[in-house]
Amino acid sequence: MKTFVGEYEHQMDEKGRVSLPSAFRRKADAFVLVHLPWEGPYLTLLPEEKWAEVLQRLLTYRQKGREAWNQVRFIISRAVELSPDKQGRILVPAHLQEKAGLEGAALLAGAGDRVEIWHPETFRGHEPEADGSGGLEEVWYRVWG
Repeated sequence: MKTFVGEYEHQMDEKGRVSLPSAFRRKADAFVLVHLPWEGPYLTLLPEEKWAEVLQRLLTYRQKGREAWNQVRFIISRAVELSPDKQGRILVPAHLQEKAGLEGAALLAGAGDRVEIWHPETFRGHEPEADGSGGLEEVWYRVWG
């Protein structure tokens, strides 16, 4: 499995392009960009092979009925396939910039099997220390035992 780690802050240009860190580009040639509104105010950038896995699960799920079909259609129709240009930039469409509140700057955060694209201030506002939960010690305790 390809693993994406770290955080990188970049400016978006006037066309909505943002540099994809070379550490992320080395792990995938193409990505699918999705906005999943129930997850939060950010975009999810899935490497092509992870998207294929998610897509298969979505197509299986839509067999559950009409409502499932509509939900899956909503997700898939708003997904955008992306490949970095020669300078390593990806174009974030205006409607997705708006959904994630991206204005001028973007923070690309490695999230294991995917990359999240946040507005830097929003990302920092969601840090565990900032939300008052203090849950980082609990996570480490449960992971490391």
